[in-house]
Amino acid sequence: MKMPDHIEGVMFAPCGMNCKVCYKHCYSRKPCDGCLKSDMGKPEHCRLCKIKDCVKMKELSYCFECAEYPCKLIKNLETSYRKRYQASLMENSAFVKEYGLDKFMKQQKMKYLCPQCGGIISIHDHACSECQTQMK
Repeated sequence: MKMPDHIEGVMFAPCGMNCKVCYKHCYSRKPCDGCLKSDMGKPEHCRLCKIKDCVKMKELSYCFECAEYPCKLIKNLETSYRKRYQASLMENSAFVKEYGLDKFMKQQKMKYLCPQCGGIISIHDHACSECQTQMK
């Protein structure tokens, strides 16, 4: 899958994750449609996500729109992503809130575009979706 220039709103998860760089989206023949759409093809942790359920219940699009942001769920996920993937979902959210999705995607393209082939480098395993080159 090649890195797109644009990201649809549903592909920016409520928590601040860019679903376009998720391993499940990058490598799947039937990529996930994003957090707020169907659960078809999603890993169990995505189907059972309490953050996704909370946003739906509160009728919000993104967690940063909530008066309680950042809540315990977001803080825990942030800690995990910083430790495991050296990425900040809260920084992603702050960037989108201030500059919008188009500028965010330009930033993400610089970070997750495979220099070898133009594929997407997965945030989870740092491998290219097209040529499988391992980055880092």
